[in-house]
Amino acid sequence: MYTTLISVDELRRLRTSDAPHMIFDCSFDLMNPAAGEEQYRQAHIPGAVYAHLDTALSDQGVVEPDGTHHPHPDAASGGRHPLPSREKFAMWLCAVGFANDMQAVVYDRQGANYCGRLWWMLKWAGHDAVAVLDGGLQAWQAAGGEVTGGEEPSHFQSNFKLGPERTRLATTRDVQQRLGQPTQTLIDARAAPRFRGEVEPLDPVAGHIPGALNRPFSQNIGPDGKFKPPAQLRQEFEALLAGRDPRSVLHHCGSGVSAVPNVIAMEVAGLGPTALYAGSWSEWCSDRSRPVEKG
Repeated sequence: MYTTLISVDELRRLRTSDAPHMIFDCSFDLMNPAAGEEQYRQAHIPGAVYAHLDTALSDQGVVEPDGTHHPHPDAASGGRHPLPSREKFAMWLCAVGFANDMQAVVYDRQGANYCGRLWWMLKWAGHDAVAVLDGGLQAWQAAGGEVTGGEEPSHFQSNFKLGPERTRLATTRDVQQRLGQPTQTLIDARAAPRFRGEVEPLDPVAGHIPGALNRPFSQNIGPDGKFKPPAQLRQEFEALLAGRDPRSVLHHCGSGVSAVPNVIAMEVAGLGPTALYAGSWSEWCSDRSRPVEKG
């Protein structure tokens, strides 16, 4: 069973084995939401199911004219990409034919930025056998892995059953109640200029949650496009935490998506499990009474 990362060679062996498995392509582009599905149609690992961030992995909320997002009442989080309820997510898994006995493998073309969302959601649904293809589609193709285009045949509906949550979801209330306390360490995965509040291309307010530390998610990836070695990740996170307890960590970003590579990296480094504040900055800044820090 693979629970964090899976290499190209390991995926090759899995695909030729009798072990039940399903591969998901999660390629996406925040600035062009149709681009990921088009990339999938052009080239994907044979048999892969496309998981669309906006429709499969997020609930559809309401967007106000000022850019503020409000989730549906049954959504599990707020922000620009509200988590659907676990039950709604399980219905999607059933619809694509994913079953409890399967190994899930998730990948994208964007440095694990988007496939991490599905990795986290499957853990949240109680499914531990899910791994990110290390290096993404680029590593698969560089090693001579086969790709195909077009649509895949539909799968028979399955009966995926939810299990106990294997990861912790933090709410805005959790963050507010522990703000400034040593029992909570916030790590923001956005790029440094956004974290500092110098630019804000997506949300109505610039800045970050007071006291948050900054680790852009791209820092987990080495020059080869794969996650850095466990020892290096551990050293980097320990330097960032500067003595803080790893168990106190809540990861967040703009909308709860690009924070997940930091969650995975801490697991790989042996510093997990850690929690995710899925509403993230987009939910935090939707209420102008909440404090904001810049710099």
